[in-house]
Amino acid sequence: MLKALTLILLFQLAGETITLLCGLPIPGPVIGMALLFAALLWRGRKHQNIPLPLRQTAQQLLQHLSLLFVPAGVGVMLHIERITHEWLPITLALVGSTLAAIVVTAWVLQRGMRGHEQIEPGESS
Repeated sequence: MLKALTLILLFQLAGETITLLCGLPIPGPVIGMALLFAALLWRGRKHQNIPLPLRQTAQQLLQHLSLLFVPAGVGVMLHIERITHEWLPITLALVGSTLAAIVVTAWVLQRGMRGHEQIEPGESS
């Protein structure tokens, strides 16, 4: 598990480095996870699976995912005064991005289902 966690943190470090050197407005961990995803896709073509230690570490992190929201909650509490002054743009951004995500998801689903047969209720497949 330690090797897999080290691998995840190395990809995060790579993402932070790329963000810092290139001056990108994207958080380093996001770039790091994209790099890890690309590496796993590349490896998957060769080995057809994710390494067991990495899979186990990911499962452990997902089981305790709620703990990862604690720092975000603390950050909100630290900036509560700013949030009270800028609540309208924040609310509009949250509602707008949620609606955009729903619309895009529905559009992608609709495009993806095009050409697939619909099974009527009561019919067996």
